[in-house]
Amino acid sequence: MDTRFSEYRIMWVLVLFDLPTDTKKDRKEYALFRKKLLMDGFTMFQFSIYLRHCPSAENADVHIARVKKWMPPFGKIGILRITDKQFGDMQIFDCCKEVLKDQPVQQLELF
Repeated sequence: MDTRFSEYRIMWVLVLFDLPTDTKKDRKEYALFRKKLLMDGFTMFQFSIYLRHCPSAENADVHIARVKKWMPPFGKIGILRITDKQFGDMQIFDCCKEVLKDQPVQQLELF
């Protein structure tokens, strides 16, 4: 079995955040943090929840380290790393009706 593509080796990184937007400076920090997430390949899953597909735990650690460097001085940020198997077991609902998950977009990775 080829372990490079195992659903237990492939990872998803989720960044969950609640940042202040009271002042102009706060809004600028929020926008910059969000922009950096998007530039690093994260996509919005829900408001203030962004996720990124990573081919390995080591690659996930690289992206987690980047997010830690970008954290603004105020607000709450959570980073969660889960396997592709765990992500695939997620149930998604919209107004109490289960929603079929879209297939994740394949992302080209250059090494």
